[in-house]
Amino acid sequence: MEVQEKHRFDPQALARFMAAHVTGFKAPVQVEQFKGGQSNPTYRLTDGAGRRYVLRRKPPGKLLPSAHAVDREFRVISALNRTDVPTPRAYALCEDDGVVGTAFYIMEYCDGRVLWDPLLPEVAKEGRLAVYKAKFETLAKLHAVDYVALGLADFGRPGSYVARQISRWGKQYKASETEKIEAMDKLLDWLPAHLPANDETVLVHGDYRLDNMIFHASEPRVLGIIDWEISTLGDPLAELSYLCMLWRTPKDWGGLAGHDLAAQGLPAEREMVAWYCKLSGRAVPDPTLWEFYMAYNLFRVSCIRQGVYARSLDGTASNVRAAESGKLVRPAADLAWKLVRDMAGAAP
Repeated sequence: MEVQEKHRFDPQALARFMAAHVTGFKAPVQVEQFKGGQSNPTYRLTDGAGRRYVLRRKPPGKLLPSAHAVDREFRVISALNRTDVPTPRAYALCEDDGVVGTAFYIMEYCDGRVLWDPLLPEVAKEGRLAVYKAKFETLAKLHAVDYVALGLADFGRPGSYVARQISRWGKQYKASETEKIEAMDKLLDWLPAHLPANDETVLVHGDYRLDNMIFHASEPRVLGIIDWEISTLGDPLAELSYLCMLWRTPKDWGGLAGHDLAAQGLPAEREMVAWYCKLSGRAVPDPTLWEFYMAYNLFRVSCIRQGVYARSLDGTASNVRAAESGKLVRPAADLAWKLVRDMAGAAP
């Protein structure tokens, strides 16, 4: 789409930066904005020779502490460019607010498909399982990288990932809270008191889901994982269960719950967990442990949605649908609390 008024900048200033820092760039530059990108405004750039690039920047306005870390995105993508994990090529990082108004980076434009709907209506029924397998296989590749060898030993703290995530997102939720939600307050107390004992550390994306991947135009193959803003060192089961929330959320939220999966050529949650565990060499998690991770992830999603909603109220959110996020904060928290109650067998 055309660049939103609040996200516009001087393309000539950008062209001067790219001429100095992006090999092969030819002025002038044409700028368009992607409709997605709830957190960091994202643009498609086309240079004078017809080459395309992607620019991601911090949004304007007052920002939550540690949010919108485009420098971290650039660092991790640059490191992963040296592995078999599919990532767009990283070109240049600019932390000078004087160029486009906020810090930004430029990366490769992956010319492929973004599959927004998990039902995969644009894919033939017999080809849908292959797309899901590619998605989980790519996650297993990410969790297998040697982050120390990539120079990312300081990219996060090893261990206690879930505890730190609960604390971090809980604080950000409170910082952007717009109404009292009883289930959220209960989760803020219960989750830290029932942390899992397992403590494996891998490099995690942080928001690994179908629409944060670019697939090949015709093959069930991931060309690039995008949106690395909250990547860090973390728990592989936390990320795996986040991806699998798809099977727990109702179809009116865009989830798979309530659909006849077999009739549509789609796999079950258990099948994909087993596939990932086979590829990664990990044991299939205990059911009670798995349900904790599901509750944790629904809580985390509620916190993220609340932050997006709060930014829509002050005008800094970049996604045109950001205001809709507020409607799903309470239902996601209620579903998480229901999982906790079901685990306990009674109201805790």
